[in-house]
Amino acid sequence: MTDTATFAGLDPVTLADTLRVTGLPGFHRWQEQVRHTGGCADPIHLTGWTLTKDRTTGQTLHRYSTEDEPGGRLRVACGNRRASRCPACARLYAADTYHLIRAGLAGDDTKNVPATVRDHPRVFATLTAPSFGPVHNRPDTGRCRCGTRHDTDDPALGTPLNPDTYDYAGAVLFNNHAGELWRRFTNRLRREIAARVGFTQNELRQQCRISYGKVAEFQRRGAIRFHAVIRLDGPDGPDDTPPAWSTVQLLTDAIEAAVRHSYTTVTVPASDTEPARCLRWGTQLDVRPIQALGAGEELTEQAVAAYVAKYATKAAETTGTLDRRIGELHELERHNVPDHARRLIRACWDLDAVYPDRRLWAWAHMLGFRGHFSSKSRRYSTTLGALRQVRADYRAEEQRTALGLDDIEPDTILVLADWQYAGHGHTPGESLLAEGIARDLDLNRDTTRQALADLDHEKEW
Repeated sequence: MTDTATFAGLDPVTLADTLRVTGLPGFHRWQEQVRHTGGCADPIHLTGWTLTKDRTTGQTLHRYSTEDEPGGRLRVACGNRRASRCPACARLYAADTYHLIRAGLAGDDTKNVPATVRDHPRVFATLTAPSFGPVHNRPDTGRCRCGTRHDTDDPALGTPLNPDTYDYAGAVLFNNHAGELWRRFTNRLRREIAARVGFTQNELRQQCRISYGKVAEFQRRGAIRFHAVIRLDGPDGPDDTPPAWSTVQLLTDAIEAAVRHSYTTVTVPASDTEPARCLRWGTQLDVRPIQALGAGEELTEQAVAAYVAKYATKAAETTGTLDRRIGELHELERHNVPDHARRLIRACWDLDAVYPDRRLWAWAHMLGFRGHFSSKSRRYSTTLGALRQVRADYRAEEQRTALGLDDIEPDTILVLADWQYAGHGHTPGESLLAEGIARDLDLNRDTTRQALADLDHEKEW
């Protein structure tokens, strides 16, 4: 519920609209709809109806129409993964990503991943971009090359010491080809492992499978890097015991060699205005073994899953760019995009005509990056689609119970429906109230999670 303090300092338009919404006859039903979306910041509006009938008798079991809803609409969650666009839906996406990654590390019977996967060799690897010019940073010595000791929130961090000599074209071209670099890396990794154990590629496939889950992160300088959980399985995936020769050290050595091999490069041809470039991963490669929970190590399964989930809901907007496609360059001035991000976007604009097949301007808001922000190999663990289906089935069962249909065989029920898109979003007053609902839901979740953690702690004692 929104308290009085929430209204303090509101502009008159938002305040008037908030009072209007709370005074509507269907306000409580509107609140219920928004709670069902999780407090979504930009819900999809639908109009339509459903009719539930018994297949055998033709009897109508239930009718529903949006004509009886507030404004004649049903509001459903937008499902946007970006925290900058919808914190509520992004939180759910992050939770799904956490469970997907953790299942591939610790196992989960409900997700068809055995607990024995914990015994498989697995590492957490971070592959970064090369240098495109010196930038302001916080080195171990504490003092940047510019002579300043930057605070952690200093906006200068990640920006070039000399913007005029920084390779902006190289930076956006690297982002644009990062997906291909990752593909080449995984292909080379298989070859490196095979070479270390004296196998051909076909022989390796008969004994071992490489599984991974990864997420992309934008560094402050605007360059993409990948964080990846990489695991060795038997040939049939997580259910299969990996061969005795597969070790964490062998996997680490193979990753380091694959990153630095000449095959793991992408050549960008020269043009009238641009030189030829050979794009490759940077020298800052971090590969660390993952320890099971309680092993006394900092890099636990939970820590890795939480780290990956955190970046699954972020994108290039963390560098100051926009979180949507850019129509014209003049938009950057209107949205106060910082100079470094603006120059990267301008490089996308300039290079779009040089490399039209790379669609750099279409992805300028992502500083040229056009790959999947999070992805996994086929047998790493469950899928986001499967997790969403479990949630949908649970809600459907709840609905059946609420309607008194739980005693009827599902196969005998016929559901007819007709839905039409009717818009999206909230009015200013609705946005304020939806934010309050989202905060309440977050607080309830955090309180429940803490209570369960305290209960587990008591059981240990």
